[in-house]
Amino acid sequence: MVDEKVSEERNVEAVEQCETAEDEIGEDLPRKPFVRGSDPRVATCRGKLQNRRSKLNQEINKELRLRAGAENLFKATTNKKLKETVALELSFVNSNLQLLKEQLAELNSSVELYQSDSTNAVMPMIPLGLKETKEIDFREPFKDFILEHYSEDANKYEDAIADFMDTRQAMRTPLRDSTGIGLLFRYYNQLYYVERRFFPPDRSLGIYFEWFDSLTGVPSCQRTVAFEKACVLFNMGAIYTQIGAKQDRSTAKGLDSAVDNFLRAAGTFRYIHENFTNAPSMDLGPEILEMLVQLMLAQARECLLEKLQLQSEENRSIDICLDLAQEAAELAECYAHVHELISHDSVHDYAPYSWISLTQVKREFYTSLAHCHVASGVLHKDAGKMSSTTKDTLQFLHVQNDSTQLDIRNPKDANERRLLGRAHLREALVLQEECQRQHRMCRELKGKHALAAVLRQSHKKALQGYTSTDTEDDFSDMLDPPKVQPATKFQLSLTPPDFAQFRVNDLFRGLGPIAIFSAKRHWSAPRLVQLHRGRTIDGFGFSVRGDAPVIVAIVEPGSLAEFGGVKEGDFIVSIGDKDVKWASHEELVSLIKNAGDSLSLKLVTPMDRNYLKMYSDYEIESI
Repeated sequence: MVDEKVSEERNVEAVEQCETAEDEIGEDLPRKPFVRGSDPRVATCRGKLQNRRSKLNQEINKELRLRAGAENLFKATTNKKLKETVALELSFVNSNLQLLKEQLAELNSSVELYQSDSTNAVMPMIPLGLKETKEIDFREPFKDFILEHYSEDANKYEDAIADFMDTRQAMRTPLRDSTGIGLLFRYYNQLYYVERRFFPPDRSLGIYFEWFDSLTGVPSCQRTVAFEKACVLFNMGAIYTQIGAKQDRSTAKGLDSAVDNFLRAAGTFRYIHENFTNAPSMDLGPEILEMLVQLMLAQARECLLEKLQLQSEENRSIDICLDLAQEAAELAECYAHVHELISHDSVHDYAPYSWISLTQVKREFYTSLAHCHVASGVLHKDAGKMSSTTKDTLQFLHVQNDSTQLDIRNPKDANERRLLGRAHLREALVLQEECQRQHRMCRELKGKHALAAVLRQSHKKALQGYTSTDTEDDFSDMLDPPKVQPATKFQLSLTPPDFAQFRVNDLFRGLGPIAIFSAKRHWSAPRLVQLHRGRTIDGFGFSVRGDAPVIVAIVEPGSLAEFGGVKEGDFIVSIGDKDVKWASHEELVSLIKNAGDSLSLKLVTPMDRNYLKMYSDYEIESI
């Protein structure tokens, strides 16, 4: 079961903040227009896709079990005829597995689904698909719990239950923009109240949250609200990736927005990783989440490199060329790390093959780009007038190792600059050809026209640079150049979810302050106490303390209160027909004094006496 690593102290603090905000807002303000999700037919289409993916994964698992059994039998038997039969069966199973995995790869290939509509050739990004969930009817379980646990008329909360269900229904198909993000945040924040109101730790209401895995389509089902929260957060991160991938990256504004959204996605996945554990769904596993965090950071850094290239198009000096080279090498290192994570056994079988191939392509592509930028700097028209700082950068940029064939790190004259520049251009060409080979090897990537255009243009540019330089017959430019040292001036910071930005009102506020009237606390059934005093009696014989709810602090021996059944520690929940669970100390005392000689109280007695510590600092007032 999914566990949520959030302390009780943080929960109480969050509740106090939200309740304070509610008090400031007030209860009588008109309800805001309800935010709807997208067209429900979209959910139907995605639901059909998830069902197909789920069936394919189940068939793959079945074939894997058959193969494992056949392999064990093949190893164990000594019967030659049986071995031949098993070997034939194994060939059929492997063939079926290959076909099933190809079908699944086609369904999982969503690289171009949420890409920018720009006609320019841009490197595609990797967005995530959303997790799907089934509709849940909370009416009967919630109404039964309100009647049984809170001893209140459940019909009073029909609108609140309907509002919560409407919010969840809309959350299933959020818009792919800030409106959809806001809807998911509001539902997530509402879950905090609902979990504490209706989900006791010691029993089940019979409510099950079922979600489909975003990578495999396999459904997972749990009773815990923590699982629901983790899935909602995952969809927030997924929408951030889709918004980031959809930006027009030919402008600085679009690139800034893409960076912001990818960093928000990374922060959301890191928050899930750090705060939720034991998830049954593969896409919520720690290895998958860590891979997604690093993937989003790499894509954010990729957008920053594109912005740097965009800003330096008109005037590209030697220093800028070397800066671009180091940033490109840094980005190649990031994608190498992502490829290492995505190739791990616990991730490789669940991540789409097109993702794995694209991270390989990007690793080689940006390594090639680093060599191109170094060559541009070394072969620059002003390269003969390098400053000492530029020479130091060039010295640092070239990694010195034993495998370097062309040992020129800081060229001393025009000939060495030409040799070093051509060597870098040749290395860039080799890497570009490797990119195109890997692109052709992946059937899903072959249809990505934007990617093919980027690789084609980059190869053409590197080839033109290489052929435009003078050649000699000594073949020295055939030697491998030094590797490019990765470095960056951009320090990326993950942006965690900002839950306070989307405050919500507790739909079930009428049940009382959540710190006291929650699913995990217990109290007696409400009882009515009628107190009537004569003219010779000064008071009712009890004292009160605290706010919302006010408690009975002292019951005087032999008083009206004692004979009427008032007990020390009782919560006063209503006076006459007025509900006072949220009343302040002053308001309640005023109501009692205005009641005259006849006082009607509704009281509940808590089972947990530790609550008295919460009221130890409050002043006592006699009634």
